[in-house]
Amino acid sequence: MIDRGAKALIKANWSSYLQYRSFFFVLAFGWMIPPLIYLFVWSAAAGENSVLGIERGTFTAYYILLILVNQFTYAQTNWTVGDLIRLGMLNYHLVRPIRFIYQVLSDEIAGKVVFMLFVIPVSIVLAFILKPVLHPPLSNILFSILSLVLAWWLRFLWGLWLALLAFWLTKADALLAVQDALTFIFAGIVAPISLLPDILNRFAVWLPFRYMVCFPVEILTGQVNPDTLISGLLIQAGWLSFAVLLCTLIWKRGLKHYAAFGG
Repeated sequence: MIDRGAKALIKANWSSYLQYRSFFFVLAFGWMIPPLIYLFVWSAAAGENSVLGIERGTFTAYYILLILVNQFTYAQTNWTVGDLIRLGMLNYHLVRPIRFIYQVLSDEIAGKVVFMLFVIPVSIVLAFILKPVLHPPLSNILFSILSLVLAWWLRFLWGLWLALLAFWLTKADALLAVQDALTFIFAGIVAPISLLPDILNRFAVWLPFRYMVCFPVEILTGQVNPDTLISGLLIQAGWLSFAVLLCTLIWKRGLKHYAAFGG
């Protein structure tokens, strides 16, 4: 019943998104602008040479892939969860026969489909024009796919536990804005992690934000060695496990708090 219900929700939400696809295409384009800007900045800096061993074609491949991964992993539904809690609209979702997490996921997946309908063709056009250099071995492709799945779950669940703090905080959305700002710095958008100043590089390696966006791209573009690859996947899985734990605990305690105050 859950599977059928989830499919029905995805279909319904997808139809809703498609009705406003022009708005979401504009929104997706806005999210593409920062990586595009830094693509041209670092490509110009590399010129015919390289910047710390990264050549122009690699910069191009890195940022085009980053555009795709950033859009794929971005969890737009987390912004609505806080509103549902704060405005007392969570009741409607709690009495439905499908668990709330499935309702959020169905909305998230439907949105992803609509966003990627715009982002993928644009990225293909960019690749055709800018000629990225990318020759990954099969092992890198497979590890990159694994890391991409982990990255999506990590970014979704990390944002979800922040949104669930709306059970107690009226400005939980501000924490999501902080997350986006930290992602911009530590997830390889402003620059590949290897080009960050040493202290920022060390933070980026251990904080979760790198593993939400740029780590799958680094694997695919050959910017990580085998030891770094394994340790990075372990860190990524560790942060994901921590996010699952936080979501579970905050949801259970939050529901008790919500009911206690007449939700």
